[in-house]
Amino acid sequence: MAEQQAGPAVEIASGYAGAGAAVELGSVVIDGQAEAAAAVRLPLATLNRHGLVAGATGTGKTKTLQLIAEQLSAAGVPVVLADVKGDLSGLAEPGAPGDKLAKRAEELGDDWQPSAFPVQFLSLGTGGKGVPIRATITSFGPVLLAKVLGLNETQESTLGLIFHWADQRGLALLDTKDLRSVITHLTSDEGKEDLKGIGGVSAATAGVILRALSNLEAQGGEDFFGEPELDVADLMRQVDAKGVVSLLELDDLQSKPALFSTFLMWLLAELFEVLPEEGDLDQPKLVFFFDEAHLLFNDASKAFLERIEQTVKLIRSKGVGVFFCTQLPTDLPNNVLSQLGARIQHALRAFTPEDQKALARTVKTYPTTKYYELDKALTSLGIGEAIVTVLSEQGAPTPVAWTRLRAPRSKMGSIGADAVTASASASDLHGKYAETIDRESAYEKLAAKVAGDAPPPEAPPTEQPRADEPGFVEKAMENQAVKSFLRSAASALGREVTRGLFGNRRRR
Repeated sequence: MAEQQAGPAVEIASGYAGAGAAVELGSVVIDGQAEAAAAVRLPLATLNRHGLVAGATGTGKTKTLQLIAEQLSAAGVPVVLADVKGDLSGLAEPGAPGDKLAKRAEELGDDWQPSAFPVQFLSLGTGGKGVPIRATITSFGPVLLAKVLGLNETQESTLGLIFHWADQRGLALLDTKDLRSVITHLTSDEGKEDLKGIGGVSAATAGVILRALSNLEAQGGEDFFGEPELDVADLMRQVDAKGVVSLLELDDLQSKPALFSTFLMWLLAELFEVLPEEGDLDQPKLVFFFDEAHLLFNDASKAFLERIEQTVKLIRSKGVGVFFCTQLPTDLPNNVLSQLGARIQHALRAFTPEDQKALARTVKTYPTTKYYELDKALTSLGIGEAIVTVLSEQGAPTPVAWTRLRAPRSKMGSIGADAVTASASASDLHGKYAETIDRESAYEKLAAKVAGDAPPPEAPPTEQPRADEPGFVEKAMENQAVKSFLRSAASALGREVTRGLFGNRRRR
């Protein structure tokens, strides 16, 4: 068991009791009792250094997410949170007092008062209980879409070429039928001629992509891709000085796990592209919780992993904090895990040899401590307890602390499907996103071309400098450099100059 004495409690907790605004997580546990004076806090100024909430099923991860989200909301910080099991809808209603709750609040010195928080309920596409939100194929980009479709690196490269060609012809890829029409065109004789000099789309690869697209449509992707596209500014709102909690409904996660996890990554990429550089702030502009984070990294290509690492590293300067939520820290790549300043680790099981190996690997991801035998502590934690280490306000990692967590102020459980539907229908976002818009895009333009009603789409003309104008040589060299870059981009995951970290179309 852990060496738990009153002396170490003060030393362990000293790094957590900063003077600035913070999320109050709970109190250090010593000899099985919580020391109310030894508070464990998560400074708001460090939340853009990201974090991890991990632990086995049933150990209290969801309540920890709820606890952090409601305190961020109270501080005016908007939150984006995936609701995998539907339990987090309780954030919208005040919690109910009870004997167990009162006992924990007294033990932790917590002046518990019930409270509700502003919540907007969102769903991917139509058919859910929340406000339907969408993204266009173009803004998703080839790298993210390849992850959703389960393509290998060769197929991903071909998808990049398809996006590049559509970009050059001014063909908007808004929904799945747009992408399907472009692929069909590029495998025709005329399409092969269009691609001469920059590559080609083989019939076999096109068939793989089209079959994967059909599977995605069968899983609801047809309803998700399209317009109106979600404006990420709608995730960064306040109501009565409280940050709005955007709760993304994921109760049918298992039916399309790749789409859900990749959509969350798309949101992060959009936030990165849209938000200005902020540097270090007293508190984040938004905190983003990535639940079931292991789904994001399953079968991910090298290019995809590199972009995740880069996004997580760079988005902190935009004032955005990211928390990954999963069962084991080792579910995340080392280059991502190393960037997470706060770690909240709930109990782990060690019933099988595989469990024991996972436990040993988890222990290695935490700072060493003379106060706990972490392998034993992690299998002895009670529900609502966690091993915690955070960054102090000076940016230094704190020692790990066995922590008993506070209870959320809001309702711990679902408010029910009818209440969620009613709240979403009454939202001011409902009128903005409820109805699908199908404007002219690649499908209509290519169909008109086949029917002979429109000229073939052409690449925008490149302005050529005249030999007698100033800077002729420099401009000519620039043009040649651009042409060379675009040719190489066609075979390199569609990294056009107009695209962001994930190949997604930048907003202008």
